[in-house]
Amino acid sequence: MTLYKTNIVEVGSDAAMFKEENMMILFGKEAPAELADYAYIIDVTPLAAAIEVGMTLSFNSSEYAITAVGNVVDKNLTNLGHITLKFDGSTEAELPGTLYLEAKALPEASAGTVITIN
Repeated sequence: MTLYKTNIVEVGSDAAMFKEENMMILFGKEAPAELADYAYIIDVTPLAAAIEVGMTLSFNSSEYAITAVGNVVDKNLTNLGHITLKFDGSTEAELPGTLYLEAKALPEASAGTVITIN
């Protein structure tokens, strides 16, 4: 069952700058102008249920295991489309708005990329 599905509609001019830190920032179309340049802008869509460790987040066909979930990730993703993705394999959520994923190369992401959580 797909818990969540959205599309990247735009990539901020400086979004790739966080790759060195193994991070990506997602934000809905209502992103403040000062943040939009650093984010992957997505369609805001609701979650079907809570995100849990062990689920999979995918960018098209690139899959990443979810290793930890910050305590406001579900709320922020549903309401603002705004979360940080950290690809470091952390098993404890240090930041409330961050979704932690297995440590491997960041996905190629561009306008039209489909993001799903299963």
